[in-house]
Amino acid sequence: MSITIDSTVGEWVVERPGLARVFEKLGIDYCCGGKKPLADVCRERGLDPATVSALLTADNGDPKEDALDVANLSLSALADHIEQTHHAYLKSELPRLQPLVERIANRHADKNPRVVELPGMFAAFREELEMHMVKEERILFPLIRQIEQNKQDASVGCGISNPIRVMEEEHQHAGDALAKMSELTDGFQTPPLACNTYRAVMHSLAQLEADMHRHVHKENNVLFPRALAAF
Repeated sequence: MSITIDSTVGEWVVERPGLARVFEKLGIDYCCGGKKPLADVCRERGLDPATVSALLTADNGDPKEDALDVANLSLSALADHIEQTHHAYLKSELPRLQPLVERIANRHADKNPRVVELPGMFAAFREELEMHMVKEERILFPLIRQIEQNKQDASVGCGISNPIRVMEEEHQHAGDALAKMSELTDGFQTPPLACNTYRAVMHSLAQLEADMHRHVHKENNVLFPRALAAF
């Protein structure tokens, strides 16, 4: 695929996954907002489209991300990859982070009163994501695998449009929650003289946000459109 300034942000990252790092630096949403043309996003953010396009074309991105060509995986293999990589990460990281987030809220509220909101927000984020993964693993992903196995049976594909719409709405909820948590912590920054736990939690939340962006991009911009296009 030939990508241009008129290609969607998601298409840029599908073509060159390593560019996700560049979009992160530019503050451009390539997952939930990945269906917008890059030119439109640049105009909305007051960025020069030609400059951004040149920057993306020149940047080599992240070789580790480029190593996995998700656009050419089968639907089943991509669903497996998402479960084994991103779902596995969330199932380990969310319960690990919950008590740590609560600890820094208890110990650092005097230095940053806004962090008292963080545990409740993280708990709601965690609860929705855990239910979200259950729905994908038990309902949507098995349907997508069945579509690939029964390409001639159109009835198999009729039941995925609504689940996909719901999953995309929940992705937006998760993105909004992460944006709010970032706002409460000034972009997951560590205040001066913060303890090691605070530093570790902020680093982990930043990593969680970056992984969620890659995770949602693979579903919203690759897996779901290809599954819908199968019929």
